[in-house]
Amino acid sequence: MTSSSPETRLAAGDTAPAFSLPDSAGGTTSLADFAGRRTVLYFFPQVDTPACTQQACDFRDSLAGLAAAGLAVVGVSPDPADAVRRFAAKHELGFPLLADTDHRVAEAYGTWGEKRNYGRVYEGLIRSTFVIGADGHIEAAQYNVRAKGHVAKLHRDLKISPVD
Repeated sequence: MTSSSPETRLAAGDTAPAFSLPDSAGGTTSLADFAGRRTVLYFFPQVDTPACTQQACDFRDSLAGLAAAGLAVVGVSPDPADAVRRFAAKHELGFPLLADTDHRVAEAYGTWGEKRNYGRVYEGLIRSTFVIGADGHIEAAQYNVRAKGHVAKLHRDLKISPVD
C-alpha cells in the first residue's frame, strides 16, 4: 500500500510540482497557468459529499477576500472530469476544479496515502491545502485539514480579512 508519509510531504520552500489536468470548464488547467500569481491549491476526496461540498462552497463564498489578497483558488479531486464539471456547475463555484483520476498529482503533493476510518484502513486522498507563491514555491502546506472551518482558518493563517 502506498502511503503518504512525512518524507513524501511538501513543506514551505519546496518547489510546487507541476501539473496539467482536465478541469471543470471542459479544458485543461496547469500550474503554469498561475505563474506569477499566488494560488491556493486544495485537494478534496470526493464531489457531492457533505464535507467536500461545504469546503468548496466555503472557498466560493470567500473568493472575493482571497482575490483581494492576490490569491487564485484551484481544487483537485480524484473524481472524473464530468463529475467535477457537474459539481462545479451545481454549486456555481467560480474557480477551477481538476480531475486527478490516476492520483499522480495527489501523489506528487503527498496527499494520496493511507487513511483510517471507523477501523478500516484504505488508500485515498488526504484532504490538504497548499499556498503556492508567485515564484512557484510552497508558502504553506497543510495536511489532514478539516473541511468545516478550514477556509476561515486559512484566512487567519494568511492574515486575510474576509470580504462580504
